[in-house]
Amino acid sequence: MAAGRTTTDTTTHPDADCVLCPPLRFRLNAIAGLPGPDAVAAADDAFLLMPDLAPLTAGHLLLVSAGHLPCAGAFGPGLWERALAWRGAVARLYRRAYGDPSLLVLEHGPATPQGGGACVDHFHWHLLPGVTGVRALLAQDGLDGVPAGHAVLRERHRAGRSYLFVEESGIATVHPGDGVPSQYLRKAAATALRLPGPWRWQETFALPESKARFHDTMRSAADGLDFAA
Repeated sequence: MAAGRTTTDTTTHPDADCVLCPPLRFRLNAIAGLPGPDAVAAADDAFLLMPDLAPLTAGHLLLVSAGHLPCAGAFGPGLWERALAWRGAVARLYRRAYGDPSLLVLEHGPATPQGGGACVDHFHWHLLPGVTGVRALLAQDGLDGVPAGHAVLRERHRAGRSYLFVEESGIATVHPGDGVPSQYLRKAAATALRLPGPWRWQETFALPESKARFHDTMRSAADGLDFAA
């Protein structure tokens, strides 16, 4: 898949080969027999919020940029603030749906094609309710982080350095991403959740258990999201 342009504009043209851009955005949903556009919980001109194609747990959502941008490090300040507003809306959703406002945010930030463990070079944050332990797993692999905000992500992206972004227990950190395996953060989240069996989305997205979690997540988001874009 092609790497995204290093722009901060929200109106970038879709990449015809990107599975998170039209016209391919919901092709994999259709292959798995899952809802496509109807599964989008909310959207504005910059972002869409939808269930992960193969949720690791009920409530596993993706925040996806409408424009073809590779990562949050490519955002301008305004777009970053809008992403944070969406993150806040999901925290409120988790409080209502699961009784826990805490959330885990994960991002593979590619500075090169499929860098930083990304399998899709298009901005998306993974958001999961109440999951902890991911940052400790990164530290075990020698991937210690530093406090992260937009300026840090932007600096790394402009320097051509892929990154891993983690927000856990209200603390955001950025970690080295160059050379990590594909879907590294997904594996870390699956390990923290102590999930048995396969964890790669390609191996699970059409399985009955995965599809059931997708529908549970879709219903919870539809019932509990409170966000004025």
